[in-house]
Amino acid sequence: MTDNSKPLDPQKIPRHVAIIMDGNGRWAQRRGFHRVRGHVAGAESVRVVTRLARQLGISYLTLFAFSEENWQRPGMEIRVLMALLRRYLHRELSEMRDNQIALKAIGDLSQLPEAVQRDLEQTIAATAAGARMDLTLALSYGGRSEIVHAVQSLAREVAAGLLTPEDIDAARFARHLYTAGMPDPDLIIRTSGEYRLSNFLLWQSAYTELYVTETLWPDFRENEFLTALEIYQQRQRRFGLTQEQIEALNGKEPRD
Repeated sequence: MTDNSKPLDPQKIPRHVAIIMDGNGRWAQRRGFHRVRGHVAGAESVRVVTRLARQLGISYLTLFAFSEENWQRPGMEIRVLMALLRRYLHRELSEMRDNQIALKAIGDLSQLPEAVQRDLEQTIAATAAGARMDLTLALSYGGRSEIVHAVQSLAREVAAGLLTPEDIDAARFARHLYTAGMPDPDLIIRTSGEYRLSNFLLWQSAYTELYVTETLWPDFRENEFLTALEIYQQRQRRFGLTQEQIEALNGKEPRD
């Protein structure tokens, strides 16, 4: 955590944390390794962060594991990433079940190799009873494509006479997103110092707190995660309200 840090307030633990895991390639290149070595090292950060999130009582953890734009990367790197994903699913199954973690996935999963789809489906089914935390992997995911998918789904319902355009509001729209049933993220963490969302959870992040760190993903471990959560707890989420309204809702007298 940061210098002079205080213990985390258990009453202010975010319900949903999402992470843009960036910097694997740069981590490897700075050490004279091939980019894929960074992905191997980054897999350990996934394990560490998932374990800590579960211990802290975070209910939803969403990891941006592979974007739809990532399909443009060199074929060898994509094959390594898919192999690492399969290895992760096999190795972490027991821990997910023992810790009541339910695995989920969002994105255009049909684009994944058949072997990955099969392993993913099996792990999701095997962990479905997990009631302590949802771990969601965003795979072949793009925020704009997700929104288009939701619009197309609603348009089909209108065309079928099941809805009128006036029936469509924000809540109904959200139920057609990949994340239907999940709360919007309270906190999005981005590693590697890049200040952009990179097409991640565009609709869902309307009022999300953002935290950017220069730390590359393979170096993002317990202390870095705790620091992000500590800074999150220092912020006040207003959702468009004034300070006085927030304090009134909390049963406090407005400040001068």
